[in-house]
Amino acid sequence: MTVTYEWRGHFDNAAINALHAEGFGHAPLKDDWWAQVNRHSLGWVCATENGELVGFVNVAWDGAAHAFILDILVADSARHRGIGTELIAVATREARAARCEWLHVDFDEDLKPFYFDTCGFEPTPAGLIAL
Repeated sequence: MTVTYEWRGHFDNAAINALHAEGFGHAPLKDDWWAQVNRHSLGWVCATENGELVGFVNVAWDGAAHAFILDILVADSARHRGIGTELIAVATREARAARCEWLHVDFDEDLKPFYFDTCGFEPTPAGLIAL
């Protein structure tokens, strides 16, 4: 089966809400992802297989030099096939094409090998305030 990746691809809110619920372990919500990403994001990448959304990543930005990886999701049934890696590769390529100078990501400790070893991110000092 072939997975297709599309920058700023069309998606159904129900599909992304289901994928987000599966990925982050909560009940499906009724968020309007389409309006949110169109209003606030540089772009996003959709991964589809046989017409089904199997992966997604949101690329937020500051409108200039900094882009940010948010909400990377891969369906449980599609994991360990390189889909997450390709989502990041497309996001990186498109952020570079938009003349962003930096692509940021934050993540839980268990994802360090994915982001550093597989996707090529470098460690950097950062700060965080829990709100």
